[in-house]
Amino acid sequence: MTSKLHGVCDSKGGCLRLHLSEGQCSDFIGADVVLKDLPPAATVIGDQGHHSDKIRKMLSQQGITPCILPRRCRKKPVYCSKRLYCKRHKVENLFPG
Repeated sequence: MTSKLHGVCDSKGGCLRLHLSEGQCSDFIGADVVLKDLPPAATVIGDQGHHSDKIRKMLSQQGITPCILPRRCRKKPVYCSKRLYCKRHKVENLFPG
């Protein structure tokens, strides 16, 4: 059995939330937990595993702009600032290894 750790950090790389789920769990399920009722934020940067319209809508309802790189197979194109997306490494730094 494997596990997945879903995390949210602030703009300085400080951990805000962590959620442990089973390894077979979709990234969407972990996102439902960690992205619900976020503290005030202008933007959330997420990886391609979080590219769904449902996640984008959840963030927009909280007044947060999603910066999530869309997958190539996406039928409706969405904008993602590549300059801002490069700061996603701060989340990766939460997980040494």
